[in-house]
Amino acid sequence: MSSWRSLILRIGEKSPEYGGTVDHKDHIDACFGAVRRELEHSEDEILTFLLQCSEQLPHKIPLYGTVIGLLNLENEDLVKKVLENTHKSLQEALDSGDCNKIRISMRFLTVLMCSKVVQPSSLVVVFETLLSCAATIVDDEKGNPSWQSRADFYITCILSCLPWGGAELVEQIPEEMERVMVGIEAYLSIRRRVSDVGLSVFDDINKDKLHVEQDFVEDLWGRVQDLSKNSWKLESVPRPHLQYEAQLVAGKSHDFGSITCPELPDTHVALTGVGFGRQKHEAELQYPQRIRRLNIFSASKTEDVQPIDRFVVEEYLLDVLFFLNGCRKECAACMVGLPVPFRYEYLMAETIFSQLLLLPEPPFKPMYYTLVIIDLCKSLPGAFPAVVAGAVRALFDRISELDMECRTRLILWFSHHLSNFQFIWPWDEWAYVLELPKWAPQRVFVQEVLDREVRLSYWDKVKQSIESTPALEELLPPKGGPDFRYTPDQNQEDTNNKTEHTLSTELNSMVKSRKTSRDIITWLEESVIPNNSLQLALRVTIQTLLDIGSKSFTHLITVLERYGQVIARVCPDEETQGVLIAEVASFWKNSAQMTAITVDRMMGYRLVSNLGIVKWVFSETNVELFHTSDRLWEILRNALNKTYNRITDLRKEILNLKKNVAKAEQIAAKAKAELDEAETKLMLVDGEPVVGENPARMKRLKSNTANTKDDEVAVRESLESKQALFARALEENQALFMSLYKNFSNVLMERLDDTFGEKTSEHESMAVDDDDNNDNEGNPSMDTDKENGNSKRYTTSEKQQWCLSTLGYVKAFSRQYASEIWPHMDKLEEILTESAHPLFKKAVYSGNELLFRDQKKAT
Repeated sequence: MSSWRSLILRIGEKSPEYGGTVDHKDHIDACFGAVRRELEHSEDEILTFLLQCSEQLPHKIPLYGTVIGLLNLENEDLVKKVLENTHKSLQEALDSGDCNKIRISMRFLTVLMCSKVVQPSSLVVVFETLLSCAATIVDDEKGNPSWQSRADFYITCILSCLPWGGAELVEQIPEEMERVMVGIEAYLSIRRRVSDVGLSVFDDINKDKLHVEQDFVEDLWGRVQDLSKNSWKLESVPRPHLQYEAQLVAGKSHDFGSITCPELPDTHVALTGVGFGRQKHEAELQYPQRIRRLNIFSASKTEDVQPIDRFVVEEYLLDVLFFLNGCRKECAACMVGLPVPFRYEYLMAETIFSQLLLLPEPPFKPMYYTLVIIDLCKSLPGAFPAVVAGAVRALFDRISELDMECRTRLILWFSHHLSNFQFIWPWDEWAYVLELPKWAPQRVFVQEVLDREVRLSYWDKVKQSIESTPALEELLPPKGGPDFRYTPDQNQEDTNNKTEHTLSTELNSMVKSRKTSRDIITWLEESVIPNNSLQLALRVTIQTLLDIGSKSFTHLITVLERYGQVIARVCPDEETQGVLIAEVASFWKNSAQMTAITVDRMMGYRLVSNLGIVKWVFSETNVELFHTSDRLWEILRNALNKTYNRITDLRKEILNLKKNVAKAEQIAAKAKAELDEAETKLMLVDGEPVVGENPARMKRLKSNTANTKDDEVAVRESLESKQALFARALEENQALFMSLYKNFSNVLMERLDDTFGEKTSEHESMAVDDDDNNDNEGNPSMDTDKENGNSKRYTTSEKQQWCLSTLGYVKAFSRQYASEIWPHMDKLEEILTESAHPLFKKAVYSGNELLFRDQKKAT
């Protein structure tokens, strides 16, 4: 890499390029000198690279802004190009709804204003354009309040610029800034407060629901007001331009130009009901809330950090996570080297965990955050591992309040994290969970973590890791392989058992002798089913084929590919598919992982349907296990994910095919036009038309026209075929969610009424009273040891915990698949009738609190 590129890229770091120093003035001088020398030869490359670094390393924007301010003193044309590119980028981002680019472009503009490159009044025009658009959106008559998330985003963009340039704006154009602040306050007075109940990581069931805390926009507004009262002084934003103020003031400040905000999708939508909720959901997907703060640690850990400094450091961390997501080592290096003068390990851990547990989904796959945490532990071995351990303990203490989806993510992350550090953990701290009932969330958490560890390693290794607390072996998954029903040592005295053993041996021999699926089906239809029953044939077939495929994953795939038709013959409908899955669960009762893998593969080969899986999960025996294990939920999640991914893939394929159709139409039209043009040059000789063009060319043109038309037809047919598949998939999807919610409604109705009452309000029914719990026969409150001053008492009865866990999964599924559920909301309301329990309704509408409130008013 050339020296000027290295200096731009590494500015503000302890890097060899700068001799390991972090003196901002030295860095800026060296970078400016190198860039100035190369401008004559590489102006375009420097411009592109400087803008790219400003966008993708936004925590260094104050440094880049100062360099550009210095360049403005000598090369105004280059700086004008910087502003032209920034204007174009910002306008394109607004048109496309690219939230990160909008936010970073505005921060960049603010810093350029500080460096005397952009006129302050020009920046205020940008602010007021966004402010005006936001106010219009939330206006009931002129706008569309269902798109309030876009308006909120515009306001947060303005507010988030002020830590970087509020002092300069107030000093240079106080009246204009006062107008902006008054406008923001007016906007806050007319917008609806956002409810995060459905997207909250913690469900504090004992919390007073009548008390509503500030939402994200109000919180940021409060922080900025505090900053204003503190004369705009903060520690987290470097201000290198002040060291060059005497020079920069001589530069010419440029006008940035106006911007426009995109039109609203529909300004005539009803403000209540499903229409409002659907558009609100669409808006929140496009303009999501960037962070939902997790206050994991006590205030004493971060008490020295001012509220606005916390916000700025969170912005830095989120920017690094976003822009360096493909370079985990570089990501960790930037996160530990932020331009702030105070310690922020605890804040860094809270921010990363807030993203890992962000609802409805994190910006990246959870694995990314796992790797970042591992790298940070290695980069800061003396500090960060202890901080992460503290976060785990704090989350574990509140595990009963943790959202079910977040609980699953935490289990998967923690087990993977430990697998990278020799499974070392002070398990004796959690030994008390053995004294808790089997349904207690903390006990289930430890049990699931150990199960996942076994999957990532092997049973003996995990057992060795808990040798300091050997009693926890009770929570390890069973050791052992498959449980084959027809092993030679099984009891064969019973006539049926003997018959099944014999048939299993015969089937095994047929498979080993490579008999075809047709041969085995014939054997079943002619010899087995007539003399026994379909159920016996099913049991023998499934158990035997699973045993043959149990040696490895490859063996399983081979068996399913070769003998899938045999399984399909004995399991033709949902009823028998339920028996099939039950046999799989029985065969792999010692391995939740292999049960899930086998069912997932069978679904992939269309041997079991998603409806069959739903029916099995909600069978009477399984329902009683909803609150004690993740085994059933993992299988259900896999089925829903596979269905969702299929629809998503079809959408992408249809979109690509539509583009291909348009392209094919253009090519065919062009070929036809060329042929028509050639045919106009026909000549008449002796009354007969003669080709005026070259005959060979005419032949080629006709052939090309025919071929392009054929290609267009072929692409259209492919599109129609995919659209037919998509329509069928949507019908199946509707049937799936209707079945899912009907089953949830059926199993929850009686239990919720028995446990929380039929007509109790949401707040009353969710408040768990210790005295009531102690009155439950057979479910006494659990008293265990105290540790570090925190009581380990668990007082929720089994019925209550079953209801809370199941409602948690209803909420999680509703939130995760909201995009697929909304089109079927009208049908879903047939299930959510007046007779449905309010807690079940609330869980279904989670994340759409306004719609839920409207539905309540209507009923």
